[in-house]
Amino acid sequence: MSAEGFPRQINNGKTRAVVRICGDEYIIRGDAEEEYIRHLAAIVDKKMREVQTSHPNQPRHKLALLAAINLADELERMREENKELMELIGEAK
Repeated sequence: MSAEGFPRQINNGKTRAVVRICGDEYIIRGDAEEEYIRHLAAIVDKKMREVQTSHPNQPRHKLALLAAINLADELERMREENKELMELIGEAK
């Protein structure tokens, strides 16, 4: 896929992306394109900021844990929805 479509892996080594999450800068290395890594970091940053708004006095590590739980919940709900849609498709055939 293209950079806009994301997940295209780089075969010749790790990609290095500098990202900012909740005001802190991180260097992320991975097999995906830099744009995709930045996209994922933006999702994490957004979720951390949402949690921080609801829990302004919590330390950063607790905000990160709450953000991770929220993202895991979103993932599970999407997986369940996908499973149900795949079952409907299977029944329609």
